[in-house]
Amino acid sequence: MKVKVQSLDGKGKGSDLELNDAVFGLEPRADILHRVVTWQLEKRRGTARGARERADVARTGKKFGRQKGGGTARHGDRRAPIFIGGGKAHGPRVRDFNPSLNKKVRALGLKMALSAKAKGGNLVVLDSLDLDEAKTAKLKAQLGKLGFGKTALFIDGDALNVGFAHASANLHEVNLLPAVGANVYDILNHETLVLTRAAVEKLEARFHG
Repeated sequence: MKVKVQSLDGKGKGSDLELNDAVFGLEPRADILHRVVTWQLEKRRGTARGARERADVARTGKKFGRQKGGGTARHGDRRAPIFIGGGKAHGPRVRDFNPSLNKKVRALGLKMALSAKAKGGNLVVLDSLDLDEAKTAKLKAQLGKLGFGKTALFIDGDALNVGFAHASANLHEVNLLPAVGANVYDILNHETLVLTRAAVEKLEARFHG
C-alpha cells in the first residue's frame, strides 16, 4: 500500500511511502478489536482498598455479657460492627481487574486498528513533526489547513518531538504518543491517525523485526 508523505507546514510536494501490507493492509475484524479494547479498559481499572469485616478482625470471641438482664442488646462478641474496633459491615472488597489476553491477539488487534485507519482513509503520514516556531496558535492554524478532523492522534518515533509536544499541549483535540505507546483504544478513539516516517518504521519493525 502506497501513501503520500506530507509535511506539517503543507509546503512540501511529498513523496510516496510503501506501507507493509502485513501491518497496514489487513481486513479488520470487529471481534478482535472488541476483545483488545475490552482488555485495555479492564487493565486500567483500579480496585478498592479492602476493609476488614467481622470475620477478619482479631478480637475475642468470648461472650462479654449475660443473655438477659444486662439491659443491652444480646451481642455475641466484640467483633460486631457496632463496636469500636469491630469489623466493618459490608465493607469494600478487593476485586480482580487483571484479565489476560494472548499476546498474538493483542498484536493482531493493533495491526487491525492500523489497517482500519488506512482502509478508511484516516491515516496520514508526515515526514516529521518539526516546527519552525513552537507556538500553539501557529500549530492550530497549520492543522486546520491540513484538515485532520475533530480529533487526531500523532504517533512519533522513539522520542517525542519536544517543540510539537509543547505547542500541542493545550489543544484538546490533539494527542501525542511515542511509537512504543501505540495502542488499539487510542487509535480507534481518534478520527485521524497521523504517523511520522520514524513511527512507521518503528511499528513495522515491532511486528517484523
